[in-house]
Amino acid sequence: MSPQSTTPLQYLLRPDKSQLCQAYAHQSLDALRTPAFIIDRTIFAENCAKMHRNAKEWGASFRAHLKTHKTVEGTRLQLNSSEGHTNAVVVSTMMEAWELVQAGLVKDGTVKDILYGLPVALNKIADMASISDALSASGGIFRVLIDHPDQVRALEEYEMNQGGSRRWSAFVKINGGQNRAGVIPSSADFKELMQKLFSSSVVSVYGFYAHAGNSYASTSLSEASSFLSAEVQCVVLAARLAKEVASTMPDLPSFQEPFVLSVGSTPTAHAASPETRQKLTEALNGTLELHAGNYPMLDLQQEHTGMVNELQIAQRVKATVVSIYPGRGAKGEDEALIDAGAIAFSKDGGPSGGYGRVMGKPWQLARISQEHGILLRVSDQEENSDLKLGETVEIIGQHACLIAAAYPWYYIVDKNADEGRTVVDMWVPWKGW
Repeated sequence: MSPQSTTPLQYLLRPDKSQLCQAYAHQSLDALRTPAFIIDRTIFAENCAKMHRNAKEWGASFRAHLKTHKTVEGTRLQLNSSEGHTNAVVVSTMMEAWELVQAGLVKDGTVKDILYGLPVALNKIADMASISDALSASGGIFRVLIDHPDQVRALEEYEMNQGGSRRWSAFVKINGGQNRAGVIPSSADFKELMQKLFSSSVVSVYGFYAHAGNSYASTSLSEASSFLSAEVQCVVLAARLAKEVASTMPDLPSFQEPFVLSVGSTPTAHAASPETRQKLTEALNGTLELHAGNYPMLDLQQEHTGMVNELQIAQRVKATVVSIYPGRGAKGEDEALIDAGAIAFSKDGGPSGGYGRVMGKPWQLARISQEHGILLRVSDQEENSDLKLGETVEIIGQHACLIAAAYPWYYIVDKNADEGRTVVDMWVPWKGW
């Protein structure tokens, strides 16, 4: 049986970092209440360093997406590593942007460039203006994504009504075939959008932004490299066509050149290298920027791309076996019940199958309901493969971003301290939108 946690229950109700550290620091992982979300800080930092090295070798600047962890501590590790430095980030919520300001990361210069990673939402323009002002006061800049002319009109109307003189810095969001968001460069919509942007007195085109969400289907370096090349070709085409539009507008206000061409996802960013850069034979029409977000933590989806291995995955979920069902599986396999389900793991599946993999034992998280999951034995050929009632297991899930979103705090370990079996810090993520 696992030892019982001696942590006072009130700390579970008040996710305050100082109190959490007082309660959990130096505790063994064996004593944690489950489910628990665990991050190895050293592996996290090593992954950040690798991405800085990739960007540098690829000849690009780097923009770190914060959406996976949403923490002050994780942000500092993403921006400053043993291999490089950046002060440019992407956020997926306004709350993330505000928390960067409130935490002092903008004031101390850690963060100087924030991109809100969704196209301009009309109901958030006032919030974006406030954040923009806060960044400007510290010498920073807030950038927006635009993929529709009405977003430009809304920014113009806001500035007119407020009597402002703000000039918004914008990436044009490019649709490279993923159909999440963005405009297709070869379309009439793109030409209309660029005409509207270039004629606007309140928006400045900073560059073109693409995200190869479809690259998660890659299973090798060559496939990920192909997705990366496709991303680059898409933004290069956008920049070239944008210049053609500009050349037809004689009264065009000045616009910034060179454009910034921002591409990346965790698989394609892992594929960025001197070799893949040499394959970019076309004129870039701009300067390259690499962006990625999942890479500090990683997960089974990323492992399946063939670009990373289990030793690079920084996160896992600790759960407790609460019942066992010998031979209950469809093919006579053993099953077991754990106290972690859809809320603890999300219902994201993946090409590797199931919702998670038990570390060190041949069991898979095969089915999940809201608060419990079913483990399935996938092999009986390994020694010490049985599970026991009350035993705790550590499980790598399919999608770290959604798994992390479920937890009010993270238990931080360090593989170089007590073999990663003792809590060395607590991170409290930003919640809300």
